[in-house]
Amino acid sequence: MRHALLAGAAVVFATAALAACGSSSGDGGGSGDGGGRAAGPAVTGSAAPSVPAAGAEADPAASSGPEVTRGSEPPKIPTDRLTPATGTFTKKQKEYLTDRVPVGMDPAAVLQTGQETCDRLDYLVKVDRDTAVGAVVTGEITGAEPAVAHLCPRHKDLVERASHGYADGAHRDGRVRPGRYRDVSPTPNCTWEVTGPGGKVLASGSSHGGKRTTITIPEAALAFTSTGCWAWLPEGDNG
Repeated sequence: MRHALLAGAAVVFATAALAACGSSSGDGGGSGDGGGRAAGPAVTGSAAPSVPAAGAEADPAASSGPEVTRGSEPPKIPTDRLTPATGTFTKKQKEYLTDRVPVGMDPAAVLQTGQETCDRLDYLVKVDRDTAVGAVVTGEITGAEPAVAHLCPRHKDLVERASHGYADGAHRDGRVRPGRYRDVSPTPNCTWEVTGPGGKVLASGSSHGGKRTTITIPEAALAFTSTGCWAWLPEGDNG
């Protein structure tokens, strides 16, 4: 019997291990001369703009940067200006960074975030492959698709399988795919329901003591709702 604790613990342990040991380079060629890896911790947000002291005259040069509309995404560093402080970026690393680095942020720090995503996947695959896929399905590992596409293509099949899975919640409006699925690390309170036209219940059930379950979503299904099951992974041809 598996429990949701396994998944959460694996993800937390992986993050702690990475923080202690540092990230290893991905398939994109990050090792070697420079490789674009930042020495410091990953940065997930841009630096806050400086605010002049009360009564101080604003510096015209400070306001000469790109204009940012409130609520819009900050401008990104152009591709031809994506360079690390030392060394060089590989072609794949530069592809990963394209349109991903806000002006004022160190590209190497953004790259490190992607490389750490690959490292977390490496660790979880060794612990339990289904847990690794489930962590992508539920969003516990974010940014997996672009990181795998450019930095660690060895996990391409893992991300592809995750794209056909379901996290807990309600899924409808064309997001319901017929086929067989099995849950990952369900809790004893795991329940699910499949409904069709007119809200008719086509299938429903619950786990017993956290036992893993396989279900079939029929062609007529219009909605699928899951609670306490963490993630559902595709089985057979629909995977």
